[in-house]
Amino acid sequence: MKLDEPETIALSALNALEYCPRRFYYEFVQGDMLHNEFVLEGSLLHERVDQPGQHTEREGEQQTQYYQHLYLYSEPLHLSGMADLIEEERGHLVPVEYKHGKEGRWLNDHVQLCAQAMCLEERCPEYAPIAFGYIYYYGSRKRVQVPFTEELRTKTHQSIAQALHLARQATPPPPLTEKRAARCRDCSLRPLCLPDEVLMLQHHKGDHDDDTLSD
Repeated sequence: MKLDEPETIALSALNALEYCPRRFYYEFVQGDMLHNEFVLEGSLLHERVDQPGQHTEREGEQQTQYYQHLYLYSEPLHLSGMADLIEEERGHLVPVEYKHGKEGRWLNDHVQLCAQAMCLEERCPEYAPIAFGYIYYYGSRKRVQVPFTEELRTKTHQSIAQALHLARQATPPPPLTEKRAARCRDCSLRPLCLPDEVLMLQHHKGDHDDDTLSD
């Protein structure tokens, strides 16, 4: 049995998907959310950052317009969600995403930011293409520029397609394995996901099936 396709995928859900498809399924499809210290820190951070509004700053002859907590939506892309901050400077739009931790080795933050840019380009075609955005990591006080290359845009489209596919499935995908399983260590959903236990059961089931075939 398959579920109905959702009208939209949350921008933040693409981040979860790129980190772990099983996490995406629990959070987005089943609506399960468990909190650990990292999730709570991130929630408190966005309570401070996500204040809707608009303001302008001028430095010499240069003027920058800031749009905070801007709602984005794309029907063709099946995406919706909030952008932390959009900067408008010299005729260019630059999305900015805030993260409470440090820069990771994965592309989940990059995919989320690129999806924001793609929604902005649809909403404001006069600013397209948007060349880059920024991710500010509070854990390292570092502002990282993310170029929206063709490779990243392709990866983002693939993530959207995967999200829509998983959202129609009646059961979650299997836990991460091998090197990717290191991501499970600090995941807030580990008590619900039980990756080690699920993989162990699957392993025992496989052994039992092999024994049955050999009898």
